[in-house]
Amino acid sequence: MITFADVAMEFEGHRVLERINLEIPRGQTLVVIGESGCGKTVLLKLMIGLLRPTKGKVTFDGKVLTQLGDAELTRQRLRFGFLFQGAALFDSLSVYDNVAFGMREQRKLTSKDIDDTVRQRLQEVGLPPGVEAKKPAELSGGMKKRVGLARALALNPEVMLYDEPTTGLDPIMTDVISELILQTRQRHPVTSIVVTHDMKTAQKVADRIVMLHPWSRLKPGESQVLFDGTANELARCADPRVQQFVEGQARERLSELNPFAG
Repeated sequence: MITFADVAMEFEGHRVLERINLEIPRGQTLVVIGESGCGKTVLLKLMIGLLRPTKGKVTFDGKVLTQLGDAELTRQRLRFGFLFQGAALFDSLSVYDNVAFGMREQRKLTSKDIDDTVRQRLQEVGLPPGVEAKKPAELSGGMKKRVGLARALALNPEVMLYDEPTTGLDPIMTDVISELILQTRQRHPVTSIVVTHDMKTAQKVADRIVMLHPWSRLKPGESQVLFDGTANELARCADPRVQQFVEGQARERLSELNPFAG
């Protein structure tokens, strides 16, 4: 479904991704983990052509994104749903209008079809009747995330991209969002890519986990992909950098910040 072939990405001489080779089969739920600054969100933006790789190529369903014209690239992007880190709702619009926004822009559905879809998607993400009249400012963080998910699902995407879907949520709401990711896959035949720091979410929803490491911290010739496998394999990975991230251990980083400690 999605392929990265020797992809590199840099911004004004600052290298973020280097020699990324990745294949994501149709229907798979891939979770991408790694510390801040390793290029996880950049990876998502490359998948939908919001960024052009400095080197290499990104292919979506057999099409190299950089070879597509603007109109065709827009058509391909409509096959994606995107749950942004902060939900990215339109503050001036009601919940109903936020979810209906994409469908209205496409102008393919009747008002009744749009109304039916909005109410169905809000029900799917567990929001109560009456919420459609509220504005985003009246919602909790967890409710905003669910509205964002309903908006993404309203266009029946083939691929769902989740950028830190549980950031800022309490443990119970984090588990709710994880369950919704699982239910989305069960209800709709989607390919899912989830970027997260939350290991419980990663272990719960992933068919496969990939861990990236900041390029600046690699040894010469070392792959930026430190791990690629299942959640069970991740738990047994012998690489100390993987173990430290999974277990949330800061000892190596603390020693770098204070080289005179100990």
